[in-house]
Amino acid sequence: MTPTRNRWIAPGDLNGFLGLVVDNLSIMAFLAAALIGIFGFPADVVFLRMFPGTAFGVLLGNLAYTAMARRLARRSGRDDVTAMPLGLDAPTTIGMALLVLGPAFLGFKQGGMDEHAAAIATWQLGMASLVVMGVLKFVLSFFGAMVQRHVPRAGLLGSIAGIALVLMGFLPLVEILKLPVVGFAGLGVVLYALVAKARMPFGLPGVLVAFVVGALLYYVLGPLGWLGAGYHAPAAWQWRVALPWPTLQWVDGLAYIVPYLPLILPFGLLMVVGGINVTESARAAGDDYSTRDILLVEALATLAAGFCGGVAQTTPYIGQPSYKAMGARSGYTLLTGIVIGLGGIFGYLSNLVELLPLPVLAPILVFVAIGITVQAFEATPVRYAAAVVFSFFPAIARMLTIKLSDPAYVSPEHFAQLFNDGTHGISELAVITVLGNGFIITSMIWASFVVALIDARPLRAALILLLGGALSLFGVIHSVELSGGIYLPWLLDAPLQHVVWQFAGAYLVLAAVLALLSLGDARRTAGAGR
Repeated sequence: MTPTRNRWIAPGDLNGFLGLVVDNLSIMAFLAAALIGIFGFPADVVFLRMFPGTAFGVLLGNLAYTAMARRLARRSGRDDVTAMPLGLDAPTTIGMALLVLGPAFLGFKQGGMDEHAAAIATWQLGMASLVVMGVLKFVLSFFGAMVQRHVPRAGLLGSIAGIALVLMGFLPLVEILKLPVVGFAGLGVVLYALVAKARMPFGLPGVLVAFVVGALLYYVLGPLGWLGAGYHAPAAWQWRVALPWPTLQWVDGLAYIVPYLPLILPFGLLMVVGGINVTESARAAGDDYSTRDILLVEALATLAAGFCGGVAQTTPYIGQPSYKAMGARSGYTLLTGIVIGLGGIFGYLSNLVELLPLPVLAPILVFVAIGITVQAFEATPVRYAAAVVFSFFPAIARMLTIKLSDPAYVSPEHFAQLFNDGTHGISELAVITVLGNGFIITSMIWASFVVALIDARPLRAALILLLGGALSLFGVIHSVELSGGIYLPWLLDAPLQHVVWQFAGAYLVLAAVLALLSLGDARRTAGAGR
């Protein structure tokens, strides 16, 4: 065996390390910025309880992927094997922050908990969510190919693209334009480097350059008074040491998890399918990893993070061929795991996060949103484009619900009055809210039945619609509760029951119509064949 094959760090690993560590840091920074800056979450709970376990999952996953790469290199006798990059998943982490943890924290406070108690309950909910997703991913890792066969790509990619476009893209864009002199410059650098693919000075990663430009503008113009009240002086450096010990507090979070299952379960499902796709991508680039092993590592890293206080799931990143092209081997995942993992333990990650305000971080999220949305169209046959677009509407409704249900915009009393106004049928606000609840599963169902129609399989479309009707009946999708909870429909108040029957009936009626149309089409086909 040559010395090259035994080398732990290759020259290209430095670039790979910078790219991967910045990706993970930006996602952790957004998680903290969203919870603390948008929802008023106590910083100590984020940095001392959520961060250590979350970073620990990144450490374990990257160490395992490093070992897998070195084993593959030994087995194949090659010195160009590149490890699978692992990190925090951007769409679902942002979804957890904006759709689960933040709203849950506000709900706990409105229910009478003090701020600290509400934060701890939210943390427990986040841990429980991660454990549930980890268990789901562990089970599905043995059936990943079957899941991929039965859910069309337009449904999987369309649902995540809807999250990307309106939650990962639009909401961070609003944050950018709250401080446009800083944020828009950073966004321009990201577009220049990552969309236009221009080379950065000294070959530096585009994301790193965007952060530096934004931070320089923020810390130079801010003290001069040119940013107004948007500037806040950096906090003093603190060593927030917190070991990610396993804890059973996630068990307490299970009591709060039911209303969020329509969001949490699809988050786990998407990572399984994504893991299959990235493994195929790595195989096409020359590194033949076991799909099951890749998925199992991802699931176990997520479970370990959840047991130790983490609230964001890990995933193998789609860019393995890109890291291979820059010369990275297995050292970059080793370095990333150590730096992120120890950063969560010793607290220097939280200090770095505090130095990067949201308008500096948000441009990379807008880019990720653009990339995911573009991929939904590029990776899906053109004939299914209408299905992808159709799947965006529930996500748009969810974004509107988030804003309209914010007491800062509409008081809870006025919201309830508008929601329950049945003067002209189901109220517009009720339609928006009900359409947005369970939007990920709704998007999958809507895209799937449109794909079936395009494929001239109306009976399959009808069966998908019957599944949608059954799910809407119990609130898995189209929940009539603002929290998005599930229920037994006959236990609801009469006005809410009416909405449930209307939505479930809509699916049933359309399924019947398509079944009848398929019979007519079959007769015409039979007649043409005689």
